[in-house]
Amino acid sequence: MTRITRQLRVLDDDDSDSTLLKVAFATSDGKVVDQHFGSAQGFAIYGVNPERVQLLTLSEFGPLDQDGNEDKLVSKLALLQGCIAVYSRACGASALRQLLAIEVQPVKVPEDALIEELLAALQAELREGPSSWLAKAIQRHKGVDPSRFDSMEAEGWQD
Repeated sequence: MTRITRQLRVLDDDDSDSTLLKVAFATSDGKVVDQHFGSAQGFAIYGVNPERVQLLTLSEFGPLDQDGNEDKLVSKLALLQGCIAVYSRACGASALRQLLAIEVQPVKVPEDALIEELLAALQAELREGPSSWLAKAIQRHKGVDPSRFDSMEAEGWQD
């Protein structure tokens, strides 16, 4: 099993801010999304809301091959618990299923996408009205089951 080799956790006086949504980026340098999810050597995790972006964690793994070895994903999936999304260059089918099972949305980005720009776009989306996957993630983050109204509608609830 692959383990984290180094980790930096950023602490400040406002770490208890529960309005921050956690998002992860597969990166080798903390600036650019340049890694395939399964073989990513590092992840930068940020807390984001419409007004604020905060680096929370930088984690590094040893070099990995894209060999289909499922054990390499265990530590990565554990690291991403609580994140709403992970941005990467690509994600294999098995990893995709496992990410969705822990309610982490995989997001494929173009080559050398800048983390700073992706964060700005995410903040703009939060301000202007989130897409469907982001709206669901926000509801899960708040502890609200987004499908609860589906069952009410199926039962014939009326206003």
